[in-house]
Amino acid sequence: MRSLEHSLPLKLLRAREAVMDHFRPHLHAHGVTEQQWRVLRALAESGPADAGTLAKRVYLLMPSLSRILRDLAAAGLLKRTRKAADGRVAVISLTPKGRNLFQRMSEESEQIYAALETAIGAAKFELLAGELEQLIELLNALPVNFHQGGRANRPEMRAAEANL
Repeated sequence: MRSLEHSLPLKLLRAREAVMDHFRPHLHAHGVTEQQWRVLRALAESGPADAGTLAKRVYLLMPSLSRILRDLAAAGLLKRTRKAADGRVAVISLTPKGRNLFQRMSEESEQIYAALETAIGAAKFELLAGELEQLIELLNALPVNFHQGGRANRPEMRAAEANL
């Protein structure tokens, strides 16, 4: 077996944590969790969505997303409206307050990205992003071995398992 220091999942987790160390103070200053920020960003960038679509887009399990949506709605940052065609389906969208927060935070977030890109180097930053995207595509194309636990091959499940 590979040593722990050669574990790809652990290296990816360490890289994620190294990156997030630069963003967490920014998120905390606005009273937003990492997961809440992903939801706000997805709604701002892609527009209103139902919970299932949103969960897949931001790699969250539905129970976690439900709690996050409740908290963001209580803060006045998003709203839920029922689809006219199917009243059982709620469409989630940002409120003006939520869009305003996203706008303020995105400007600061872009400054952090720019600083990281400068520190890493623009070419290396772009290469790394491309390599990671290619890795994701290659791994998603592989069959997943389900012999331990019979987990479904869903992106939100793989994302949750990656955090274990």
